[in-house]
Amino acid sequence: MKSTIKVGVYVDVANINRNGGYGMQYDVLREFACRDKAEAIRLNAYVSFDVERAKEDIIYKKGVNSFFSILREYGFKVIQKIVKWYEDEKGTRYGKANADLDMAVDSLLQSQNLDRVLLATGDGDFVQVVRALQNYGCRVEVIAFENISNELKREVDMFTSGYLIPNLLPIKRGIESDNNWGEVGSIVRGYCSHYYEDRGFGFMRYMYKINSGLWITDSRNQDSPYKAAFFHTSNLPDDLNTNGLPSRDAIFEFRLEASTNREHKEPIATHIRLVN
Repeated sequence: MKSTIKVGVYVDVANINRNGGYGMQYDVLREFACRDKAEAIRLNAYVSFDVERAKEDIIYKKGVNSFFSILREYGFKVIQKIVKWYEDEKGTRYGKANADLDMAVDSLLQSQNLDRVLLATGDGDFVQVVRALQNYGCRVEVIAFENISNELKREVDMFTSGYLIPNLLPIKRGIESDNNWGEVGSIVRGYCSHYYEDRGFGFMRYMYKINSGLWITDSRNQDSPYKAAFFHTSNLPDDLNTNGLPSRDAIFEFRLEASTNREHKEPIATHIRLVN
């Protein structure tokens, strides 16, 4: 059964692509936004389109139009911002297609029919928009990958790193795996939740499924979407400063291996690397 929660999703595509999220899977984004069986009332993707380049570059034109078609298949309304070209004082030409204002106005005007708004952007210019949406009675969430405004993270009701959401961003590294995210043998992303430097080990926390209980971070709770992975200090990157561990801000990518230690039932995190 569907819940009565009505959700609006607003994606600043250029901001996401520039800041670590290129290749983000929009079907997974929709699934995450509606994780508690909520109904997606608005799904808006704000994109840039360079008309001048499209006239000369057929590959660009086909690629962009194909991407727009995929977004529409997933139920997103594609709002195109045409790239406008300018010259600075030195005569250097630069393009600009800012979607911030459109995204802000749309989310505010449409919020009267929404219970929850998910903004996919790390831009600090949306802080005032978040406050206004909250004053209208909406719960506001943000997902982003890198270069995220700390003020924006503090202001929203929930911030989730896009790196942590299962399958939202494809794994791109030399160690390949045919296993599904969260299975032993798969590669996942998470953060260090506990670290005991004097004892030479710690635990990574990772989201293994998308569901409504994101606030249940204790992996011992059967309703939690999180699990823990044991790691030895020797498996951490050599150049990592461990003084900052544990930390929810440092995102790691790692392979899950089966544990051979009876004392630790959790899988073991190996091939650990820092993502951001």
